[in-house]
Amino acid sequence: MNSMQTWRRILIGIVLPALLLCLGCARAQSGTGCPPAAQTPSRERVQAGMRDASDHGFLWRISKNGRHSYLYGTVHVAKLDWMFPGPSVAHALRASDTLALELDMLDPQIQRRMAAGIAARGNVELPEALAQRLHRQMRELCVAPEALAKLIPEMQIATLTVLAARSDGLDPAYGIDLFLAGLARDANKSVVSLETPELQLAALQAQSAQEMVELVDTGLADLEAGRARRMLTRVAGVWAAADHAELARYDDWCECRNTEVDRAAMKRLLDDRNPALAERIDALHAGGQQVFAAVGSLHMIGAAGLPGLMQRRGYRVERVDTRP
Repeated sequence: MNSMQTWRRILIGIVLPALLLCLGCARAQSGTGCPPAAQTPSRERVQAGMRDASDHGFLWRISKNGRHSYLYGTVHVAKLDWMFPGPSVAHALRASDTLALELDMLDPQIQRRMAAGIAARGNVELPEALAQRLHRQMRELCVAPEALAKLIPEMQIATLTVLAARSDGLDPAYGIDLFLAGLARDANKSVVSLETPELQLAALQAQSAQEMVELVDTGLADLEAGRARRMLTRVAGVWAAADHAELARYDDWCECRNTEVDRAAMKRLLDDRNPALAERIDALHAGGQQVFAAVGSLHMIGAAGLPGLMQRRGYRVERVDTRP
């Protein structure tokens, strides 16, 4: 597997929140063969969902200086029923006064900075044959090409990737982080971003025109062969089952640490970001806040994962069983 394929595997697992703004302009079309569009649940549906919800995902309680905070591993593409936090997760959120996300995509300032960053990248033309394949995938995924026209090709292919499993009921509109952001606001909790839009956009952009072409080519190959959809559904299934053992084995089945190039890409997209996330969480907790830090689940695994980093910062770290 080459480095571009590795980047794709990692991206499918992370599904960076930076893409969520892109998805606002990529409303899926309706028509024969298209999956149903995501629906905003009614107040009654939300109340029933909250009442009947089961726990999903990965939760740790971290303790220091006589106070508790929490780490929660999320997925950014989910099913409607999974949005609602189950008893353990809801209890942890209620016990916290601050929700910390990679990016708070309900924050108008974050949205403006993200939009400005996207616009600054301008239009990039692809070779004709590659552009035709890209448009074909847009049609197959029921996305109008003009909806993504202002995005650079890397973000177009990444957006299509997070839409690849809509036929399986997985949709970024049901992303756990987005729902938590709304829920925390309704409860008058503080909501903060742990990273910046600029950092997330930089993680999505290729370093050269050649890398961009290779990235789009291999991303299209993943979509055309169904690999992107399979990886999304597998990662989401591990999260829904709160299968910590399988999450911990991610390196064994993601095909993303096979070579030095693979390992460097994984380090750049995950391990190198984790210390700054841990530092920000620590600063919030040290400032007297009880934090519920909800970030992508892949940030939680291995020696460089957030639970390990917080333990090295002097926290007592306890994993909470969230298996449904």
